Amino acid sequence: MDGTEPTYHIPVLLHESIQGMNLHPGGIYVDVTFGGGGHSKEILRNMGEGSRLFSFDQDADAEKNIINDGRFTFVRSNFRYLHNFLRYYGVPEVDAILADLGVSSHHFDDSERGFSFRFDGKLDMRMNKRAGMTASDIVNTYEEDRLADLFFLYGELKNSRKLAAALVKARAGKNIATINDFLEIVRPLFGKEREKKELAKAFQALRIEVNQEMEALKEMLYAATDALKPGGRLAVITYHSLEDRMVKNIMKTGNVEGKAEQDFFGNRKTPFRLINNKVITPSEEETGRNPRSRSAKLRIAEKL
Repeated sequence: MDGTEPTYHIPVLLHESIQGMNLHPGGIYVDVTFGGGGHSKEILRNMGEGSRLFSFDQDADAEKNIINDGRFTFVRSNFRYLHNFLRYYGVPEVDAILADLGVSSHHFDDSERGFSFRFDGKLDMRMNKRAGMTASDIVNTYEEDRLADLFFLYGELKNSRKLAAALVKARAGKNIATINDFLEIVRPLFGKEREKKELAKAFQALRIEVNQEMEALKEMLYAATDALKPGGRLAVITYHSLEDRMVKNIMKTGNVEGKAEQDFFGNRKTPFRLINNKVITPSEEETGRNPRSRSAKLRIAEKL
């Protein structure tokens, strides 16, 4: 069917998310996080001949996994531009939108991408290698307070100020260009027993900042809310509390801040009905098979 790289990424909560999309003949569907194509292929397997699937990904590596199917359209773009591209393709409304917000295993396992502290390589972390600032640019140019804020907000690191101060001091003598350069500076600030968890948080914070993930997610969630037709489904898989909070808020209140608005009669205004009041998480069997799925949470809502 296609030349997909089999180890690019193992799709998380595959059955649960596809079932949550409520596929039916003639529907128009969107997978805003194509990656290795695992979820998209399953959508294509389960949708009828008259249906269409649009899948988004800004990463050039994902283009190697494009699926050869007449019902499939690959969109080379960040999902924050969902509204623009649906309008470009003449699609006023869609029946379901799926987002798996996890970073592909391919990115963590490719030393050249700079997403993991397990390898040395350039401190990059860009999902789109063709544009934008790298993680190295950020640690070498941001003011100390701004660095401290991003480690605190996006990594939830209690020693964010010490981290920022150490980086600013170190870069005065030498440019921080590689993963090992970064690790030499920050490792002494973490206790041995929690080192891996704390480093993962620091890398998460930089990745979120490099790719403007929170801003992009916010824009996509609002665009998805507008694009869904009544009865359409939004299914989102999150991996950390920051993005999960935004998804939960928009599904419950219609805005990412979680501000509950009321109509004239005092009824809470929301564009969605929750399909799963309790968040869906991977089974023990799935986490055993794919340990990277263990922090995943699936939320599904239906447009009113």
